[in-house]
Amino acid sequence: MGKTVRLSNLIAPSFYGIHNDIKNSRYTHYWLKGGRGSTKSSFAAIQIILGMMKDPAANGIALRKVGLYLKDSVFEQLKWAVDVLGVSNYWEVKISPMELTYVTTGQKILFRGADKPRKIKSTKLSKGYFKYIWYEETDEFNGMEEVRTLNQSFMRGGEEFVVFYTFNPPKSVKSWVNEEVLIEQPDKKVHHSTYLTVPKQWLGEQFLIEAEHLKAANENAYKHEYLGEVTGTGGEVFANVKIRKISDEEIRSFDHVKRGVDWGYAVDPFVYLRSHFDKTRRRLFIFDEIYKVGLSNRKAAEMIKARDPNHQTIIADSAEPKSIAEMRTYGIRMKGAVKGPDSVDYGIKFLQDLEEIAIDIDRCPNAAREFLNYELEKDKDGNFKAEFPDKENHCIDAARYSLEDDMRGGGLKIFK
Repeated sequence: MGKTVRLSNLIAPSFYGIHNDIKNSRYTHYWLKGGRGSTKSSFAAIQIILGMMKDPAANGIALRKVGLYLKDSVFEQLKWAVDVLGVSNYWEVKISPMELTYVTTGQKILFRGADKPRKIKSTKLSKGYFKYIWYEETDEFNGMEEVRTLNQSFMRGGEEFVVFYTFNPPKSVKSWVNEEVLIEQPDKKVHHSTYLTVPKQWLGEQFLIEAEHLKAANENAYKHEYLGEVTGTGGEVFANVKIRKISDEEIRSFDHVKRGVDWGYAVDPFVYLRSHFDKTRRRLFIFDEIYKVGLSNRKAAEMIKARDPNHQTIIADSAEPKSIAEMRTYGIRMKGAVKGPDSVDYGIKFLQDLEEIAIDIDRCPNAAREFLNYELEKDKDGNFKAEFPDKENHCIDAARYSLEDDMRGGGLKIFK
């Protein structure tokens, strides 16, 4: 069938492992992120063509947020894959409407823009099912909810699916795709690639010259554009956050556990946060949270005692002395934070100055979201404001309160 092509001549070495994962059906969702020239889109296209030619029931659909961009991106990329694989004689290419057909069996690859949802919902196949789904420039979609809705439309009628999400990570940590790749799931594989793992002859001399020029002129832009790093907008408050698993074994070894509470009820959440503070290495490990709106003090006390029965003193926002008194009647060891006029700024700066704030996103998804997304706001001229914003910071406040004794131990005047 066509000319013999060595796959290693078409797939960059960094993708060998992912190729084997797909071959052995290890995952359903493949999040392929990376910088310019990393060949992630080329890899997805090759996998779709190869996979369809081996499975007569498999069809494919390639999606962009804006349909206008389909032809010059995924359509051309899949045509290229057909050509380099040496199987052009087996595929029929149509431009209006855009589709690729494997003539031996009639299997199809369709192309749709998410800007026309009615057209997407009406997408039907005469045979087989959509085994391969490809979201190109995934960050352009409106969020995971939109993607889930689309997947629910296409992931029907088959036992095995392969979904590709290809994108260059946006600068901001707050971007939904940058948050999504941090969430681990058993059927999900996240892969990062750069041009540095691609054979130089594939990229060409000019590509490499441009990359080196940007590296010398603007290293931050180089890291974002060519290395695919999330460099931030410049307004991120906590550049020291590290999202990682914190094991049960680690937690059992923690000997300086801190506990903080930020009050809430009707609109704002009640937050109980547990962390371990390694004072010597200046590292904070956030490993447990209660985060709930509409939670009564009685119920909150029950939840705390259930998950932390031997708790030491909890430091809570002193703005609600009645709540603190009530929690004590339920057997909760609690005291109010000793605030000063600059305690908020100092507490945030204290957290900023730590070597690392490690957060387990599975155990503490809300703490992870708050710390990652907490950014300075801009004024009408587009400049960052000097003060820290007072919103979406309930876990951050609980963390500040919990560390108050350690901060005061440094002889800080604001805690007079």
